[in-house]
Amino acid sequence: MSLKYEICIDSTAGALAAEQAGADRVELCSALFDGGLTPTLGTVEATLAAVSSIRVHVIIRPRGGDFIYDEYEIAAMERDVATIRDAGAQGVVIGALTPSGEVDTEVAKRLIGAAGDLSVTFHRAFDMTADPFAALETLAGLGVDRVLTSGQDTTALEGAPLIASLVERAGDRLVVMPGGGITPRNVGRVVEATGAREIHFAALVDAPSPATHRNPHPFMGGELRRPEYARQVTSPGLVSEVITAAGA
Repeated sequence: MSLKYEICIDSTAGALAAEQAGADRVELCSALFDGGLTPTLGTVEATLAAVSSIRVHVIIRPRGGDFIYDEYEIAAMERDVATIRDAGAQGVVIGALTPSGEVDTEVAKRLIGAAGDLSVTFHRAFDMTADPFAALETLAGLGVDRVLTSGQDTTALEGAPLIASLVERAGDRLVVMPGGGITPRNVGRVVEATGAREIHFAALVDAPSPATHRNPHPFMGGELRRPEYARQVTSPGLVSEVITAAGA
């Protein structure tokens, strides 16, 4: 079975780059520096209007930090899922945990219900669960289509032994999709070590800002920050390089 490739992006241009390079799907986010947050409806609509063949799945995550949400955040996520569904996206990417590190099944049920017939991925909140095998069984029972995971380690390559076990345990019930630190140099090893059918990666390169007037003093973020006039963009060449290196 040939591999499917999902590219993590934060812009419409990123979706077009992924489509140009032959990827199957994008995970559309904002704030990749924070691990990916819910993009604006305008970004979702612009992306859906711009692409012609690639599937667009949209992350639903209201903030950075942990995956334990209060009633207002849950209501916001449920509304976001419904809005993304109505906009015409092909899937949503969700995740919610209890304080003890289990899948929050009640929140998941609400979000899955709001998704209707959209494809549902459970994101890397999975990597923060206390028992990944129990979490996998819970998600399979909920009818989730796939789980994104680095194998509860720093990268998918380091987490490959656990990912392989999860792939075997999941069987045909859901897709276990490795993600985290995948590059042209290691993608072949990740695929071989895990037996995965789908992989997830970003393909970002630095690009200069078009700003000609630059004020070096103010910053728009907190103390942990990137340079104000630095950009990262999705590279179709790097997407192609990873796909070629995967050899499938």
